Amino acid sequence: MNRFAIRCAAGLSVPFLLVACSSAPSSTGASGSDGQVTITVGDRPTSSDPANRASFDKRVADFQKANPDIKLNPVETLWDATTFQAQAAGGQLPDVLNVPFTEPQGLIARKQAADLTKVLKDDGLMSELNPNVLKIAQDQSGNVYAVPTAAYSVGMIYNRDLFKKAGLDPDKPPTTWDEVRADAKQIAQKTGQAGYAQLTTNNTGGWMFTTQTYAFGGSIENEDGSKATFDDAPSKAALQLLHDMKWTDKSMGQAVLYDIPGISKAFAAGRIGMFMAAPDGYRTLVQQNGLPSSAFGIGPMPQQGGDHGTLTGGSVQIVSPTATDAEKVAAIKWIKFNYLNKYVDQDAAVTAAKAGVAGKLPVGTPGLPVVAADQWSTYQGWIKPYVNVPLAQFAPYTKVAADQKIIPEPPVKAQEVYAALDPVVQAVLGNAKADIPALLTKATGTVNAKLGR
Repeated sequence: MNRFAIRCAAGLSVPFLLVACSSAPSSTGASGSDGQVTITVGDRPTSSDPANRASFDKRVADFQKANPDIKLNPVETLWDATTFQAQAAGGQLPDVLNVPFTEPQGLIARKQAADLTKVLKDDGLMSELNPNVLKIAQDQSGNVYAVPTAAYSVGMIYNRDLFKKAGLDPDKPPTTWDEVRADAKQIAQKTGQAGYAQLTTNNTGGWMFTTQTYAFGGSIENEDGSKATFDDAPSKAALQLLHDMKWTDKSMGQAVLYDIPGISKAFAAGRIGMFMAAPDGYRTLVQQNGLPSSAFGIGPMPQQGGDHGTLTGGSVQIVSPTATDAEKVAAIKWIKFNYLNKYVDQDAAVTAAKAGVAGKLPVGTPGLPVVAADQWSTYQGWIKPYVNVPLAQFAPYTKVAADQKIIPEPPVKAQEVYAALDPVVQAVLGNAKADIPALLTKATGTVNAKLGR
């Protein structure tokens, strides 16, 4: 699921992202007669979000002070799938724009993003980025058309206290879906709580079904997003396992309809043993819903029948395909300053960490790093004195996440696809006699009609 939507649904405040898309036209980046380069940068918060707007504007001012040869023209334009193509055709897009992980390959194919390979190499940033994540933004020749600035991969969050009560090792979460089933059954039998729960509503059912399908070796759409591909063995096996956990093992409790706030509250209250989510769920569960930090645990995405990978999402920054070389250089400097400085600059890292502690936010929460392993390790060293999360409880996830294969969300109309799959998951968990092949066949027809529009 688009991470912008997920964070919004979870009630989190994310600077520069959760603001309405503006159709205000951007000015074309240009080089002035005095050698100053002007570029337009998107994602400025609206006036209805004064705190984040002020923070953004301060960063613009700080950047321009540090780079007097570059002038930034900030606009409120944000990525919006329903308006992007019209804005692109009308020249209404900024020179730098934040877009989700689902988009780079389509933008590359349509020549709607600049080739940044040379400027990234010249800047040195290319070698500092995580090559596994960078693949999201590369063409088949390895050229880079976007800069990843935020990334996550889905793992399995679990309640360490319930694991202990059920006689399971809290330091060894399941690594296969057969183990998920066995552990969930043991939790339910020993504690009386749901061993496992699944998101099912507000497009999250389709989102997590996609994640599970990937872990079973399947896919949701073909490579160009023109056809649904989930009416096959991996998807059927994933749904059958959920069916059997719910109706045979009775390890999923009575509740079927869960959105992010609902599942978070139930998990924090100790009523759920496991559910799929990313590591940043720590903040939602511990700080917002009162889960004891000692009870939080997360492992990698369990696999089934091989090492297939897990769903990833996040944000990349694209640059206008009409940008000059000078404008590309200016754009990369801004992207690095605004999004990546804390990972590559010690002073920025320490400042951000101190601000997080002062704001009573989690500092040091592990995740999928956008920078390379060596740089990430260096960054972790910089912020170590300020880390306020139990890193050992993230260890099962971090040991695997850096190298686990990551798979983007469906490339075309992901949210519509998820909406079509929500009822499938709900039916399997709500009806012991649900016809899984028939449900998938019907959903495939619905999705193919949407992809064909």
